[in-house]
Amino acid sequence: MRSCFQTLAIVLLSWGSIAFAAGGSETASAPSAELAKDPIIRAAKAGIAKQDWIGTQELLKKAIASNPGNADYHNLYAFTTRKGPAPDMVLVLAEYAQALRLDPKHRGAHEYLGEAYLQINELAKAKVQLAALDKLCSFGCEEYSDLKRSIQQYEAAHPR
Repeated sequence: MRSCFQTLAIVLLSWGSIAFAAGGSETASAPSAELAKDPIIRAAKAGIAKQDWIGTQELLKKAIASNPGNADYHNLYAFTTRKGPAPDMVLVLAEYAQALRLDPKHRGAHEYLGEAYLQINELAKAKVQLAALDKLCSFGCEEYSDLKRSIQQYEAAHPR
């Protein structure tokens, strides 16, 4: 009997580790290890870490031109555009929409689209993205937690 409980505990712990590791990925379908191998993603994340918004946008524009079916490129291009100087929010929303057309389960795009909606004072639309993440993240994920926190901060700063 004790052996049965030990086996069950090991299975549950292993399952929890897998679920936790998946929570940090950009998409529900591509593990973060796969994304880390992409030299464009690595370069984009390095540019983002340095807040080189313009340089990273240029890198991602070229990447999208050569690989328009990559949801991660569209997502990060929208992110760097949104964070850069004088963001073109029409372009930002279109790029997030394209990322989600390519990969409807792209957790990063749902999170960032929700943040973009907050940036243009569209709280209800941000909450739609939070609801989508709630469905995608059965056991919670970083993207859901981050967007939920952003919505709470927005609501605190904009009381009705």
